[in-house]
Amino acid sequence: MPAIIQQCMPTLVSLDQEESIAFYRDRLGFILQRQDPDYMIMRRDSIELHFGACDDRQIAENTSCYLQVSDVDELHREFVERGLVLPEPSVRLWGMKEFYVVDVHGNLLRFGQPA
Repeated sequence: MPAIIQQCMPTLVSLDQEESIAFYRDRLGFILQRQDPDYMIMRRDSIELHFGACDDRQIAENTSCYLQVSDVDELHREFVERGLVLPEPSVRLWGMKEFYVVDVHGNLLRFGQPA
């Protein structure tokens, strides 16, 4: 039987761990799972986001991940209630209803569900 890939844990960039922790906790509802000097892990539901320490904002601004969710409209509402200013989710040409969040250091998070 062939091996099965079971989960993906994207690694994003953190220019400052405390700023990243505050943003992901307060704005996106993640909780801190682990923090080491150059690496940390945030978790929400079944998703882990890993963060490597970096001092180059350009790297963060060219890093992204896609998170498929069960209810994109509800998640969008939650994030707006948590203080984010976001455009409404929209249906993209590839058949996904999505919205985007750029974190405090420039990482792009795309949230979507099949339209």
